[in-house]
Amino acid sequence: MEWIVGIFCLFFLYCVFITVLLVKRSRRYARRVKQFEARHRSFNENILNSQNESESRFQAAADEALRLTRTFQKFVPKQFVEHMATANVDDLGLGYASENEVAIMFCDIRGFTGFSERITPHELMNFLNSYFTRMNDPIHQNRGFIDKFMGDAIMALFDHPGGSAQQKAIDAINAALDLRKALNIYNGHRKNSNYTAVNIGIGIHFGPVIMGTVGSEDRMDTTVIGDSVNIASRLEALTTKYEADIVVSAQVLQTIGDSCEINTRLLDWVKVKGRQAPIEIYEVLSHLPQDEQSLKLAVQAKIAAGLACRINQEWDEAIAFFNAALEINPDDSLAHHHIDVCSIYRNLELSDDWDGALVLQ
Repeated sequence: MEWIVGIFCLFFLYCVFITVLLVKRSRRYARRVKQFEARHRSFNENILNSQNESESRFQAAADEALRLTRTFQKFVPKQFVEHMATANVDDLGLGYASENEVAIMFCDIRGFTGFSERITPHELMNFLNSYFTRMNDPIHQNRGFIDKFMGDAIMALFDHPGGSAQQKAIDAINAALDLRKALNIYNGHRKNSNYTAVNIGIGIHFGPVIMGTVGSEDRMDTTVIGDSVNIASRLEALTTKYEADIVVSAQVLQTIGDSCEINTRLLDWVKVKGRQAPIEIYEVLSHLPQDEQSLKLAVQAKIAAGLACRINQEWDEAIAFFNAALEINPDDSLAHHHIDVCSIYRNLELSDDWDGALVLQ
């Protein structure tokens, strides 16, 4: 009997030993599981932190790129950047050039040199910034963009995105009319502050231009060049000579066609400086008071007939038409201008191939 009890005790001790051993192993396993879970959790947290850091870096880089782009667009027009972005990146170096048809506008302050001499440099800078700020919106609201500021002058392009040539020309005309409205409001503010009023001349032409980059490898600039740019600049200069607020070429009106109702009158048949081919130039009247428009339109037929006679060197007939225009509107400076031109040219020996165009220097 005792040996049975001994065997039972030994078996009991064996079971206790096995149980203790299993408990220890279970605890070691549990610790290892916890350690593994901790390492796994730490690994996931590191990955998550790394992803968050990467996302933060990417977002910061994107924000910086957007900020730089917006800053860059203050110096280079967004439309110019978008136009160049369509080209191969490898081509966007010095000498990149692309041809396009656009409406070109030049806008200049009349008598600016004398005006600037009467104020201090600081006052001049404040005036220009105030003026340019008001001239900016009429251009951008009509889908144009300012290519550059040149002293007191503005050069703007109208390249209606996805639009036709007609739409580009209409945008330019509408912008010119809105510029005159903005100028009237601006002069109202200047009057309230006891400042003198300012006036502007606007020239518009439509035609092909080259948009590209010029300069050197370490300093480049975007620019627009071409005969069309030269013509638009010359037309703006003629606003003073013809006492017209807005002067446009025949190409602009031909491009617009009859779809845009604007009042214009023929000014002259001229050769502008730097160009051999003559162009017809017109005055836009739609922004003027109705009575002033009516007076200018009333003499239109006489002016056109007199100009046709001048082209044919029929001096007496031409002067007669211009005098008839003065009988209708004695204050019309255009009729006086044409009488003076005829009086000069009739005393010159003109070549057989003279085309009747007034040569302007």
